[in-house]
Parts: sequence; structure tokens; C-alpha cells
Amino acid sequence: MKPRPQHKPNAPDATVLSGTPEVSDTPVASDQSDRSATSGVVHAPVASDTMHPFEASAKTAAMSPRSLVARKLVLLLVATLTIMAGIIIAPSLPAIAVHFADNEQIDLLSRMVLTLPSLFVALSAPFAGMLADRYGRKRLLVTAIVLYGVSGASGLMADSLPALLAGRAALGIAIGGIITLSMALVGDYFSGAERERYLGLQQAFVQLGGVIFVMSGGLLAEVHWRMPFVIYGAALVLVPAVMLFLTEPVRYRPRHDAAGLTTAAGMNWPVVAVVCLLAFLINVSFYTVPSQLQFHMEALGIYNASGFGLVLGSFNLAGGAIALCFGWFKRRFTTQAIFLIGFTLMTGGFVLLSVSSGYGAMIAANITLGAGLGIVMPNVMSTAIGHSAPLLRGRISGMVATSIFIGQFVSPFVSQYWVRLAGYADMFRNVGMIMAALAVLSVLAALHSRRGARNEQKNNANPRSY
Repeated sequence: MKPRPQHKPNAPDATVLSGTPEVSDTPVASDQSDRSATSGVVHAPVASDTMHPFEASAKTAAMSPRSLVARKLVLLLVATLTIMAGIIIAPSLPAIAVHFADNEQIDLLSRMVLTLPSLFVALSAPFAGMLADRYGRKRLLVTAIVLYGVSGASGLMADSLPALLAGRAALGIAIGGIITLSMALVGDYFSGAERERYLGLQQAFVQLGGVIFVMSGGLLAEVHWRMPFVIYGAALVLVPAVMLFLTEPVRYRPRHDAAGLTTAAGMNWPVVAVVCLLAFLINVSFYTVPSQLQFHMEALGIYNASGFGLVLGSFNLAGGAIALCFGWFKRRFTTQAIFLIGFTLMTGGFVLLSVSSGYGAMIAANITLGAGLGIVMPNVMSTAIGHSAPLLRGRISGMVATSIFIGQFVSPFVSQYWVRLAGYADMFRNVGMIMAALAVLSVLAALHSRRGARNEQKNNANPRSY
């Protein structure tokens, strides 16, 4: 009898941490094609890593090399807006706590000035993703940037803590749109190795931009705690650049197979769920640094705003430098190995931070932490985008953004509870243990993936007959 065809098993726990082919779908060149197709489906070549999903777009194809470079630069600058959300005002938190000291809950609420935007990012990002998939990306992105500049700068005039927090909430809504739309555009504009290189470059821009923003925030906070809010208004200068250089991506329609199923229906949702969980845990852990480190330094008697800016700047500088090498890592290591390297570095950074008592040790700890985050976050983004069908890319981006910012919002509550129980040093040590657990899980996932690959090779070499 003829050998029975072999089918690859579906193993989401191995797939999420391995370089599996990404989901793709069928592009439709224009809205007119939708209206003219009597069946409602346009049969076109499927986009993949070997065919850029925008080859059918005449507008994109007609762009000059200089315009393509400008588009990439604008998208990178837009990405830096997300890190500006919190770290700009982090050096101002102790002064904000003093200014509104008459509030009984000021210890918690002063930290919420930093993290409240994260809650509203988490609430707004899924809706931004749905709107992006339905109505397009570009106009929504322009609207989000305008809201970002206006709401971010509102702290210059807020005369009460509720007014300050309201402005931060509106800022979160804007960031939810920006991070979702920019992540979806990365998936739309880039594919394959080019996408990996871009994601590393984006993480580098975000973290190196963080060096500039946090040090600027520290210097401005020395003048007055309100001054760092000025920086948010600078986002408005990006609006003309976005309108000029970013193009609206091609709309996608699901391609129906013989069984009437769409490629979107075949998405590996367990993979997406694991990626979202990782994004949540990473951000719960790393956000203890900008939300608690300045208070730890105060307790040690070594805090000043510009010095804290230098310490946090070293974190972003190291992360940006290592993120530039992400494409190199991706070519030489499996996804599991990259996670293992990143989580191991973060473990070491948190443990070192827990025993630091001076600027030198704290800078070393933050360099180690930043290097780990600079590897891990592009890996999370790459895995998420690589497993997103074009039809659902905006929504998947929104889910990942929600996971990231829920983690950032929850972080001060969890860390403050640990601080009250055991102090700052033990809190940082406990966070390091979370990173160590994720490193161990990365090893187990790698072993499981390798075992599955060996079994598959055996089955292919010795097919059973029926």
C-alpha cells in the first residue's frame, strides 16, 4: 500500500518560540477591485516573505529610494513617542509627590501619574486595532499624534491632581493608537529579514531616544517639575511628516480555500496568547525601574533628578545598542535562545540592582537590564507580527500593545506591595526571580522544540504504511 501522507503536528508551545513561517493573506489592490468583483473575492498571489505584500500597490512601487528612507525614518520617530509616555516625567515624580502632598494617597497616586497612561493604552489599543483593520492606518495615526501632543503637554497647566491624571489618561488613549498603528504598519511595509532588521532598529531608536528624553526630563525637572511636559508638544512636528511620507497600506480580503475557510481562521491563536503573556510579564518586571528606582535612591540618600536621569539613560543606551544587533541574533540563534539570553541578562541586572548602593553599581545594573530588554522586546514583536494574518494585523497589534501596557500599569501596584512587605532591595530581587523563571521556561521550550523536530524527521524518514 502507498504510504499515508504525513501531516505536521500543531505544536503551539514550540511554534511560539521558533522561526515558523508567518501567516499571509491575499491583498486587494484597491477598493474599486472590491466593488467590481462579483464574488466579493479577488484571486491574487498570496503575500509571503518572498513577495512584499505591497508589490500590488502602484503608489508604493512609485516611491523613490529617498522617499522610502524618509518613510522608514518617520516610522522610527513615531515609535519613539511610546517611550516618551512615562520616562520624561519620571524624574519629576518626587517633586509631584511634594506638590500634592495634601492628598492622603499621594504615594500611590504620584506613581500613577507615570503609569495611568498604560491603563488607557490597554483599554484603547484593541479598539484602535479594529478601526485600523476596517478604515485604514494613516488618518488614525495622524489623529493619535495630535491628541498625544495636546494631552501630553496639558501637565503644564493642570492645577490639581485629578486634572493632571485626566491629561495622562487622554495621553494613554493616544499612545494606544500610536503603538497599535505603528506596529501594524511595520507588518504591512516589511517582511522577512528586512522586518527583523527594522524591528532591531526600532527598538534601538526607542531606547536611544529614551536616553535623550530621560536626561532631558531630568535636566528640566531640576528647573521645575512641570517643565518636562513641554517635550510632549514636540510630537506635533511629526504630523506633516506622517502625512507626507507614510502611505496607506493595501487593503486585504480573506482568501477562501476549497473548504470555504480563510487564512485568518487558520491563525495559531495559542501562539498569540503566549506572546501576549510574555509581553505582560516582561513589562510588569522592567517597569519597576522607572517607577521605583528613584524612590529607592532617595531611601539610600543618593537621589537627584539629573543623576537619576543618567542612571536610567544608561539603561536605554545599552538597550538601544544591543537592539541594533537583533538582526544578527535572529540569523544565528533560535527564538528560544534569544529569549534565554535576554531573560538571563535581565535576571542578572535585577539581582545586581538589589545589592547596589551607589551610582556606579546602579549604572552597571541598568546597563545589564537594558541589554536584556533590547533583545527580548524585538523578539516578542517579531513573533507577534510573524504570526499575524494581514486581515487581523491591526487587532493582533492591539492585543500585544494591551498586554505591554497592562503590565506597565499593574507594575507599581505589585512593586509597591512588595516594597511595603520587604523593602526596595528585596522587591528588585523578587523581580529578578521572575526573569530567571522565564529563562528556565525558554530552555524547556527549546528542548521541546528540538525533540519535536527530531520526531518529525523520524516520521518523515520512516512513513508508516496502512
